[in-house]
Amino acid sequence: MPSPSDFERMLRESALRVTSPRLAVLATVHEHPHSDTESIIGLVRGSLGTVSDQAVYDVLKALTSAGLLRRIQPQGSVARYETRVGDNHHHIVCRSCGAIADVDCAVGHAPCLTASDDHGFSVDEAEVVYWGICPDCSVAPGS
Repeated sequence: MPSPSDFERMLRESALRVTSPRLAVLATVHEHPHSDTESIIGLVRGSLGTVSDQAVYDVLKALTSAGLLRRIQPQGSVARYETRVGDNHHHIVCRSCGAIADVDCAVGHAPCLTASDDHGFSVDEAEVVYWGICPDCSVAPGS
């Protein structure tokens, strides 16, 4: 895990002031990838004490705009955040419990990852979400 000084450096390099809420949110999202806003608020309050919901929302927006966090929102889910940015990784989501895991890259034949017509766009990312049942949910009750 990055150290507090690593998080401070990340903020400074992104031209953001170093504040306790920003450091706490970065550390929380790093330790708990794919967390939703309410979970992040609770965890940040656990480390900082008093912090308003709005302050955490503002920090999430600033860190996402600066490219330090990535916001994902699988269909039917609330927004979630992760610190894994700058690569084109994908996600797998459990249809039962909503657990999310990273998938490094699609493999095999991938005709849908290359747009059949890019309409003149310069494509730099393909968003793929895999859906299924996680190992915990696929275990039959009483097994």
